[in-house]
Amino acid sequence: MDGKSLTNKVAIVSGSSSGIGAAIIRELSSRGAYTVVNYPLANFQEEAENLVASLPSPSIAIEADMAQVTSPQKLVDAAISEWNRIDILVNCVALAVNKPFESQTLQDWDLLVNTNARSTFLLTQAILPHLTNGCGRIVNIASISSRGPPPNQTIYAGTKGMVDSFTKCWAKELPPKYGCTVNAVSPGPTKTEGFAAAGEEQMKILQPIIDQTPSGPRMAEPDEIAFAVAFLCEERARWINGAHIIASGGLFVD
Repeated sequence: MDGKSLTNKVAIVSGSSSGIGAAIIRELSSRGAYTVVNYPLANFQEEAENLVASLPSPSIAIEADMAQVTSPQKLVDAAISEWNRIDILVNCVALAVNKPFESQTLQDWDLLVNTNARSTFLLTQAILPHLTNGCGRIVNIASISSRGPPPNQTIYAGTKGMVDSFTKCWAKELPPKYGCTVNAVSPGPTKTEGFAAAGEEQMKILQPIIDQTPSGPRMAEPDEIAFAVAFLCEERARWINGAHIIASGGLFVD
C-alpha cells in the first residue's frame, strides 16, 4: 500500500491532542492526510501544538471543548477555512467516569452525554454539507464497554451505546445521500492517559479482565487502534460500510 495513500485528504479528529485521538492523527498524517487536531482547553494548547509540529503533513490545532454545543461547528469552520474541504471525520472525543451506579450524578450524566454522544451527533451533522461526495469517511470510536461493560461504567457505557447505534443508523441513511461510508471501531482497554486515570479501585476490576485477553495479557497500544481507523479511511475500503471493528485482542467477541 502506498505510504501516502491519503495525500490531500482533510481529516477532523475530535479529542485528538493525546491518547487514541493523537495516535489516529499521527497515522492519518503519515499517510498524507491534512489534519485538524482538537484540544479542549487552553492548558492543552502546548500539547496540541507539539503534536502538530511533529507531523509529516499539514495540520492545525483548534481549541474546542466538545461538551459545548458550539464546538463541533468550530472544528468544521476551521477545516473549511484552511483547506475548503472535508474528507474524513473521526468522532473520537470521550470522557469516562468510573463510579458505582449509586454515586454517579446528574453532573456526570451531562458531562459524558454531551461530550461523548451529543458532540458526535452535532459534529457529524456539521460536516455533511462539506463532505467530499463519493469518497467521504465517517469513523466513530465506540468501545467494548458499549457491548460488554464492566461495573462502574453506567453512563460511559451508555454513551458509547449511543455512538454504536448512531453508526448503524447512519450507515444506512447517509451513504445514498452523501456518497460516504460510516463505520465504528471499538477499542478495548488501551494504554492512554485517560485509562491511567481510571484509578486504583477500577483497575482492580479491570486488570483481571485485561489478563484474559486472548492475544496477550496487556492493554492495546494507541497506534494499534489508529491502524484500524486508518484502514477504514482508505479509498480501497469504499465497500466497507456499517462495520464495527472490535480492536480488543479478542477480549470481546461479538
